[in-house]
Amino acid sequence: MEKNESALEITDKEFDEIIANGHKLVLVDFFAEWCMPCLMLSPVIEELAEEIKEVKFVKVNVDDNKILAGKYGISSIPCMILFKDGKEVDRLIGNQTAEDIESKIRGYLG
Repeated sequence: MEKNESALEITDKEFDEIIANGHKLVLVDFFAEWCMPCLMLSPVIEELAEEIKEVKFVKVNVDDNKILAGKYGISSIPCMILFKDGKEVDRLIGNQTAEDIESKIRGYLG
């Protein structure tokens, strides 16, 4: 299994490919550069990306990818959506602790 370097920022063009590309579990962090809670969450996501190798972590800038944000009804950020086998299974809205995010993820790994 490839090593997660970090949570890569992706565009809407890359999104479908990553979600459907055989990654069992993908966590997508929808964020904006002006969003202070998003900036505070970023190191937490990076840390989890290094710790939990079974999960693909990616980030989507809602300002640069408005169509994608609209498709998933992102109205509050930060918003993390967990995809399993290409389908949305859960979402976490607002600032979360590493423990809460990890607990949620581990619930889908079993």
